Amino acid sequence: MTIQRMDHVGIVVDDLDAAVAFFVELGLEVEVEMPVEGRWVDQVVGIDDVRVDIAMMRTPDGHSRLELTKFRTPTAISAEPSVAPPNTLGLRRIMFAVEDIDDVVARLRAHGAELVGELAQYEDKYRLCYVRGPEGIIVALAEQLG
Repeated sequence: MTIQRMDHVGIVVDDLDAAVAFFVELGLEVEVEMPVEGRWVDQVVGIDDVRVDIAMMRTPDGHSRLELTKFRTPTAISAEPSVAPPNTLGLRRIMFAVEDIDDVVARLRAHGAELVGELAQYEDKYRLCYVRGPEGIIVALAEQLG
């Protein structure tokens, strides 16, 4: 048996409103925002008395989703530095294809995003960069050229 698809990527955040605003500015759409709790959640995550708020975001093409989760109980813990460098082990970034990378970077800066390195060009194929968004999340952006 093979997998059917990748359903979503989940990110635990402390400021759900800021994270939602950042990803909306990037172009994702809010699919649903809701509280989640109950025995089934405790069973799935292996933690008792879980209460979270989630925002399920989707890309405009409808093919990819991102779940932003704010833990009400228990309090979320940090497993690494809040501003971990790109070579830290674990999930490091999410990459999005964009139409106008300069415009996207400018709009994300209004939400506190900062370039991790520089905007660079790979041959005559792509313009690329990493930006650090809320909660230290690294978002990679790629604009295809030509």
